[in-house]
Amino acid sequence: MKTFINDNFLLKTKTAQTLYHEFAKKQPIIDYHSHLSPKQIAENTQFQNITQPWLYGDHYKWRAMRANGINEKFITGDGSDREKFQAWAQTVPNALRNPLYHWTHLELLDYFGIDELLNEESADEIWEITSEMLFQDDMRVWGLLKKMNVETLCTTDDPIDSLEYHIKIKNSNCPINVLPAWRPDKASEVSNPEAFNQYIDKLAEVTNIDINSFDKLFSALDNRINHFHNCGCRLADFGLDFLYSETYTDNEINAIFNKVRSNNQLTPQEILKFKSACLYRFAIQVHSKGWVQQFHAGPVRNNNTRLLKALGPDTGFDSMGDFSQAQSMSRFLNRLDSTNQLAKSILYNINPADNEVFATMIGNFQDGTVAGKMQWGSAWWFLDQKDGIEKQLNCLSNHGLLSRFVGMLTDSRSFLSYSRHEYFRRILCNLIGNDVENGELPNDINLLGNMIENICYKNAKIYFNF
Repeated sequence: MKTFINDNFLLKTKTAQTLYHEFAKKQPIIDYHSHLSPKQIAENTQFQNITQPWLYGDHYKWRAMRANGINEKFITGDGSDREKFQAWAQTVPNALRNPLYHWTHLELLDYFGIDELLNEESADEIWEITSEMLFQDDMRVWGLLKKMNVETLCTTDDPIDSLEYHIKIKNSNCPINVLPAWRPDKASEVSNPEAFNQYIDKLAEVTNIDINSFDKLFSALDNRINHFHNCGCRLADFGLDFLYSETYTDNEINAIFNKVRSNNQLTPQEILKFKSACLYRFAIQVHSKGWVQQFHAGPVRNNNTRLLKALGPDTGFDSMGDFSQAQSMSRFLNRLDSTNQLAKSILYNINPADNEVFATMIGNFQDGTVAGKMQWGSAWWFLDQKDGIEKQLNCLSNHGLLSRFVGMLTDSRSFLSYSRHEYFRRILCNLIGNDVENGELPNDINLLGNMIENICYKNAKIYFNF
């Protein structure tokens, strides 16, 4: 059966259709936050079947499959790739009104030209068509990225990463600008002393620095951040409960560091103080390099301890948290701003109850030095769907300048996820088109089209200066 996807999918008005087809659609993609594999990019991987780029590592789909009663064998287990694809095909008809239903059919159409609903009956034919296409040279990783007009993408990389694959990419003829992004979370994660110390020992080995104090920890991180900068990194990313800003003294932090390095469990207050000290120093590092920093705040991770032990983290057992955000965020940003060391920043919330908090907080620290210096990031993770995107766009419009927004990112581990940029662009154009048709915005296509182009591409191009 043919899909519901057509040229004007989600575009309900003539104005929306004009804005999308004449202005949004043609813009290149700058994906400034993803979890794509640098190794697969460097090797220009050729996937053997659609399961490999589509289902491996995609915890969105895994959650849906579990909810549909699929055995873990056919999700992350030792089931064959074909069996896993069949299990996903069985799940898709039950995903009506979930964004996965839209994404699935956009991805089949955008990458493979398949205009058929995916279900148990169509699965065999779609498997055969996609498997045959993936053996074509232009369907290797570079070809998949070119097909979606990706200009620049940033991966997510730990300070101890060698960046060997980024170096290989830079020295290759890869048509995509691929850059690392600094993610130093593990250097401050002291909740588990054993894991923390193992990580610090690896960092010490990589940098040849004896990390016997808090200052030496940051000497080692300075060593690595210089390496990242030389490899083209211009962004940092932090995964947080909230923006830590507990008060502390240097003596306290040194004592806490010594305690955890001796494999002693810290108190909750000590953990919070240490994370606060680290986050502040991270931000100072970012500012000194002239980078952009991203703060992803609010998830409760690894809720299911039984399956965490069996499958590991990032396998689909995270959810929205309900942390208090405003006061700590204000203290953290204000401390940096008070010494003029607040870098360009993007803040993301995962709980929609915090939309207005984040949208209004960024306005406190716009300082006229850079247009849109402080950004409230695109609808993230569980909010990355039509309702969540519209709420983020409306809230940003109400409290800030939508026209200065740096737009969409994938935050994905799948090379078939770039249809999400199309999805975002269609929703954006539809929202603006509705306002025009309702007489709430001027019917000036050039004025509106310029804004659409800026949000989809040009703002990010200027903001990140890649």
